[in-house]
Amino acid sequence: MEEQQKRRSSKREELIKAGIKEINRHGISGFSIRRVAAACNVSCAAPAKHFGDKNGFLASIIEYVNELWGEEQRSIAEANKGSLRRQIVEISVAYIKFLVEHPHFRSILMLKDDKFDNTYKNRGGLSSLTRQLVDEYCRSVNMDEETKTRKLYIVRSLIYGAALMFDNKEMEYNEHMLQIARENIDREFDLP
Repeated sequence: MEEQQKRRSSKREELIKAGIKEINRHGISGFSIRRVAAACNVSCAAPAKHFGDKNGFLASIIEYVNELWGEEQRSIAEANKGSLRRQIVEISVAYIKFLVEHPHFRSILMLKDDKFDNTYKNRGGLSSLTRQLVDEYCRSVNMDEETKTRKLYIVRSLIYGAALMFDNKEMEYNEHMLQIARENIDREFDLP
């Protein structure tokens, strides 16, 4: 029974990964469960067995990406326990890496599709820990609400801007450039 569960879980993950590639190629509106099934060499009924319908499949993809990033964030937060500012900086740099190194995931996170957005508002959950940490840090040093809002805006802009510039080859993606991003995010909390 346990072996069967492992195979089912493995096939489910394979379908999710193929679904991510499908979204990257064809968008949400062109998403085809039939093509995903063909890519995984399974029948068209297999995705329905795992996810129900197309909406269930898309929700599972979002949950999968959220889980992967959530695990990473928790690990970084634990490694930097005791320093909210260090947690913010390291999670922000890791988010840049996550966006650059997982372009298929990024396509889901950055996708603009009104029908999809109205149904699956969960995508914003990927940055909720960063938002929470910035809020906690700003409160701990008595920053007013306007300053906190500005800090969050700048940190998020640095994350998404760096990921986009790396992806577009405007900047070389390497440890030196990630260190520059790290220093700028950290420095933001020294500014008024």
